[in-house]
Amino acid sequence: MRNIFFVAFNDARYQLRQGSTLLWVFIMPPIFFYFIGTVTGGFASGVSGGAATPITVVAESPGFLKDQIDLRLRDNDFEPEWVETLELTSEEEAPTRTLTIGPNLSQQVSADEQVPANFETSANALTRDFEIIRVQRSLYTALADIIVADANSADELSAAALIDLNEQPRIWQLAVSSAGQRIEIPTGFEQAVPGILVMFTLLVLLTSGGTLLIAERKQGLLRRLASAPMTRSEVVAGKWLGRMVLAAIQVTAALAFGTFLFKMNWGPDLGMIIVILTAWAGFCASAGLWLGSVVNTEAQAGGLGVLAANLLAALGGCWWPIEVTPEWMQMLQKFIPTGWTMDALHKLISFQSGAASALPQFAILVVASFVVGWLAVRRFEYQ
Repeated sequence: MRNIFFVAFNDARYQLRQGSTLLWVFIMPPIFFYFIGTVTGGFASGVSGGAATPITVVAESPGFLKDQIDLRLRDNDFEPEWVETLELTSEEEAPTRTLTIGPNLSQQVSADEQVPANFETSANALTRDFEIIRVQRSLYTALADIIVADANSADELSAAALIDLNEQPRIWQLAVSSAGQRIEIPTGFEQAVPGILVMFTLLVLLTSGGTLLIAERKQGLLRRLASAPMTRSEVVAGKWLGRMVLAAIQVTAALAFGTFLFKMNWGPDLGMIIVILTAWAGFCASAGLWLGSVVNTEAQAGGLGVLAANLLAALGGCWWPIEVTPEWMQMLQKFIPTGWTMDALHKLISFQSGAASALPQFAILVVASFVVGWLAVRRFEYQ
């Protein structure tokens, strides 16, 4: 064990002296936490306790139906601002969301005439479709209210008929609740911090861990270790442990940044989260050792490491909730290492399903670490 610790200590010390390693371990993660967390922060806005979404409703002489549409928009977590016309000067910015309804709304509907409605939004791609669905749901619900109120009214459709309808109890009710202990939908930093942590651990271990092994082979350092009084197994174990030390520092720094800078809520199973991240670090250490054993140049290790880390992060749900991706991507996540890790963290943090729920992913990561480590040992060469 003394030889193993000697190799591990010197490897970790050398890597932590490199400016590029320090940059990607301590500087880039919080920057990416902030950037990705801010970009995706509005994905679940307006639902499950989120802030209401402002929307400008442009309608000329809407009449008594204004109140009913306003009610349904608010039911779908919008904050409507009604205006007769939308006239902007060159210095004014257009509203982020605009719902434009044809003129004389109430008169047209009472006369059984169609009234056009057009919704425009400058929201990002993650929220645009969701906002469109909420607007459509608001308008179709208001239309259903109008049809029922008109059928129940002895006279013409009126505001009083709609008020009576709103006061009546609903026969059918839909109860919606979160799938787990959490009430708030995880979004923003609560999605970005675990995801970027997983991605950067893989990125640093593949690039830094792989290039270091190649550099040592080219400089003849591994040949010198071959002549030292230590076995091949001790050399490989020391190299792996050195990368584990780097991964542990990466994970610890990311946990600290997420907790104290971005107020990350890790849930009640922080201990199991650390266990999962330790297993993930072990896999990344094995992967970095394997990459350094199969490629020939430092450029290849760096390029393949960056490509693999970003591709696996995107497909594994590190950049966005996997639930918003196509079905084929959700299925693919179940077969890749980042997917196993994010699935376990999702259960522990987002759903708070208990420590036992992540045991299958933990077992898979441990087995994968041994398999990749065995492949690295088979390919390990001193020169």
